[in-house]
Order: sequence, then C-alpha cells, then structure tokens
Amino acid sequence: MGPLSTTAFIIIGAIKVLGLFVIWLLAVAGTTLAERKIAAWIQDRSGPNRVGPWGVLQPIADGLKNFVKEENLPGRASRWLFYLAPVVSMFPAFVVFAVIPFAAPLATPWGTVNMIVADLPIGFLFIVALGSLGVYGLVLAGWSSDSKYSFLGGVRASAQMISYEVSLGLSLVPILMLSGNVSLSEIVRQQQGTLWYVLPLLVGSLCFAVSYFAETNRLPFDLPEAESELVHGFHTEYSAMKFAMFLLAEYANLLTASALMATFFFGGWDIPFWSGDNIAVAADGAIVGAASAWWITVLTAVVFALKTAFFVFVFIWVRWTVPRFRYDQVMALGWKVLIPLLVVYIALLGLAMLVLGAAGIEFGLTYVGWLAALNVVLCLAVFFWLDRNRVVTGAGWRQVRSYQLQSRR
Repeated sequence: MGPLSTTAFIIIGAIKVLGLFVIWLLAVAGTTLAERKIAAWIQDRSGPNRVGPWGVLQPIADGLKNFVKEENLPGRASRWLFYLAPVVSMFPAFVVFAVIPFAAPLATPWGTVNMIVADLPIGFLFIVALGSLGVYGLVLAGWSSDSKYSFLGGVRASAQMISYEVSLGLSLVPILMLSGNVSLSEIVRQQQGTLWYVLPLLVGSLCFAVSYFAETNRLPFDLPEAESELVHGFHTEYSAMKFAMFLLAEYANLLTASALMATFFFGGWDIPFWSGDNIAVAADGAIVGAASAWWITVLTAVVFALKTAFFVFVFIWVRWTVPRFRYDQVMALGWKVLIPLLVVYIALLGLAMLVLGAAGIEFGLTYVGWLAALNVVLCLAVFFWLDRNRVVTGAGWRQVRSYQLQSRR
C-alpha cells in the first residue's frame, strides 16, 4: 500500500480536520461536566443532575446561557485587543492537538492513512513553539481591560508561564536524547518496541507533569486568577461568551496536556503487552510491522482516549485536593527546584547513556531497563533528600521544625 494521491490526501485531510475539531469541542464540553462530577464525588455532594439524565446536558445549558447573556465592555478598554484575547487563548491548544497521533495507521484502497492531522517531521518543536503562545491571550486580556486586578493577573500569568516554559522544554530534552527524533509518530513507535518512556524517563515525566500544571493555570498553580487576591484575575472584566472562551481554553489546554502526557511517556495509542498494533509507515507509504485493519485502528483510538481521560482525571483530582500555593512558592519551585533539577538530570542521563554505549549495550529492552533503574534511584533522591518538606511548607519550614523539636523535649 503506497502513499495517498494528492486528491485523496486533500479529501481525507479535510475529513480528519473536521472530525477532530468536532470531537475536540465535544471532549472540551464533556470535560467541563467531568470536572463538576468528579469534584462532587471528591467532596461527597451531588453534581449537576437536573438538566438531562444525570445532568449530562448541563454543558449545553451552560453554552446557551453564555450565548444569551449580555456582553460587557469596560469604558476604557482597548476594544480590538479585548475581543482578540479569548481567541488567542484558544488557538494554540487546538493547533497543538493537530500534530498528536491518536490511532494506528490504516491501509485503505486509496493509500495509507496516518491517524494524525499533520504528521510534521518537527512535531516536537512545533508543540514547544505553539504551546507557548497561549500566554499572549492572558496578557492581552489583562492589559486591554484597563483594570488593575486584570493587569496584575496578566503579569502573573506571563511570569509564571515564562518560568515553567523553561522547565517544560528541559523536561522534554530527555525524550530527544532517548528517541533521537522529533516526530511524535516515531516517538510512539519506539515505545512500542521497548518500554514506555515513563519508566526510563521517570524524573522527566514528573517534571513535565508539574510544569504543565503551571502552564495550564490549574490548581495549585492558578495564581493568575486567584479569586481571593485578584477578584478573578486576567478575565475579571469579561462576561458571556468571551468569558466562557477563557474557560474553554483552560479545558482545551487540559486535554492537550493529557494527550501529550499519554504520547510522550505512555506509548500514545500503543496497547501494552500486544504486538498486533505495532504498525508503522515507511517513507514510501508502505505498512511496516503488523498488518493493518480497521478494528485495530478503532481499538488503538479507544486506548488513546482512555489514557488521555485518565490524565484528565488526575488533573481534576489534584485541583480539588491540593490547596493553592503562594506566589513565592510557585516561583521558587520553578526557578530553584525544577530548572536546576532538570539540568542535573539531563547531565546524569547523558552520562548513563554514554556508559551504556561504551559497554556495548544497544538501544532495546536492556538499555531502557538500566535507565529505568537509574530513574528510580534519582526519584528516591529527589523525594526523600532534596525536598525534605521545604517545598511543601515553604518559608514556614523552620517554624515547623522548631515546633517538632520542642514537642520532642
């Protein structure tokens, strides 16, 4: 089976774009409902249960409510930037999703179809570049509102995202070192033949997750919209659908972050302990590995959706469990902990890879097994020696230590 013809490529590409956009919007709406349902379950109360069976139509009711509500425009606001900010916030999350492979390739009578909207050879760099543009929407919203609270929220958002964009990029460097490729499809394929990267790159995966919590402004990193300090932060002056677009952008980024976690560290659409889905596409469009079938493509898409849903649950779980950090703790965690930790981790990982290469161990199960053992040791060092309860307690760790010593006496 060869590559698609030009006509088939355009038609199938349009179908993938339209289908993914519709599914993405439905998933974002479903995530807003899942947030409230999971929060109700954690807090032992009833969530939305009046609109539709079990409240499943609540997102539709919310959308209609936002469409008919009165729009608000502050008198001294910069009109065009005020309108542009919500759009800028939503754009990067959807565009980034276009380079994430979501199922196994499918052989059709017209050629091989890659289950990815845009299989860019620089997909990794595309994600890093486009994902960082979301901060512009928040800064524009805060500045164009001509409100001090909104402006402070925008400044906080820019400082926080710049800080954690550095650690986010550094946490992905180990993937480049291990895979030697920037294509997300190739990264998924390499995890199929060995172990998922969460094991040989355990420290990097944890740092990536923490960095993306800060990038998506989710608790405990939602300082740009801290209600107790900034009324509602950068979108204080927004109402109706423009306000809803900021919330949709948050949940869209949540979905994208969960999909990236599944792709980079948990094999993407790979089904564990089964080689029947080890399907790849050669440069000439031919299927390499296992035989392609429509049910395999559907099954791998379901597995990818389940992995993404699991990380969405983790994001929501953390939000309704961990209290908000102070701003100094957020900045200290980014600049004083994550960045130095990742620099040292990259150096140690590179040294380990040089040692394994010098020992004649080629990339494979044994290779990643040794890296997994190293990462377990490093995780123990990070959690039980480096932290020593200081990041959690912040500046009050000395008082806590003093109280513990007095109670022992």
